[in-house]
Amino acid sequence: MNAAGRGDAPGSGRYGEAVFRPGQPDEGGRVDLGALAYDDITLARLRALGAGPGWRCLDVGAGTGTVSRRLLDEAGVTSVLAVDRDVRFLTGRPVPGLDVLEADVTAPDFDPGRFRLVHARFVLMHLPERLRLVTALAGLVEPGGVLVLGDAVDLTSDRAPDNPYARVMRAMWQGLRDAIGTDVTWVPSCPRLLRDAGLAPVAAEIHVPPLQPGSPISRFWVDTWERSREAMLATGLVDDAAVDAAIRYLDSDACAALSAGLLTAWGRKPAET
Repeated sequence: MNAAGRGDAPGSGRYGEAVFRPGQPDEGGRVDLGALAYDDITLARLRALGAGPGWRCLDVGAGTGTVSRRLLDEAGVTSVLAVDRDVRFLTGRPVPGLDVLEADVTAPDFDPGRFRLVHARFVLMHLPERLRLVTALAGLVEPGGVLVLGDAVDLTSDRAPDNPYARVMRAMWQGLRDAIGTDVTWVPSCPRLLRDAGLAPVAAEIHVPPLQPGSPISRFWVDTWERSREAMLATGLVDDAAVDAAIRYLDSDACAALSAGLLTAWGRKPAET
């Protein structure tokens, strides 16, 4: 099948296994680069929604725990349950109020309790069960609480200006879809999905960090490309020379492109009457 015909069926691999394995050298560092690019906007939104003292929170796919720890340190929430399929990046840095649970959120029996805040960022885009999980996560929100979901919005469509970065980003999205089922095409529908799950009101916003030489987001994409290079090359859309050219492009003043955006959507569970 040629490249134009790829992607009809998502891959059967999983994030953290086929690509982005936690055991790879400095995978935690790659995740932290993404945190540097996005955590401030995430924390600002969570605090604006009321996260603070008395709140019991669930952080799904917590990664290295930067959001969980900042909820405790800066928002002053009472507790955070940080959940991930692999918790090696969480258990090494314990803090008061932070509980860690190694679990698979896609398991039918995943039910850690009810929380004032349920948060998941860059999680559902990698999971084929994403539509079911929106409803399942909404079910973990206590009355009056809030569900906050963040996932990537691709800004390198066919109508975007062509450049080395855009070509490699398109190959990355296709390669990750083929390898592990990553799909961001559904993300703009997230507010509607929250409403369909019984939450109201709902709203959303998009943050696009600037691509600048040496910035956390630029370094994040370079590291992400290197770790997913095999999947990208398998698409036939790029070769090694194209990936290397995009890496040089990101680190140059010639770069004139948009990073993928973070769409954050939220909805509140109606209070009991």
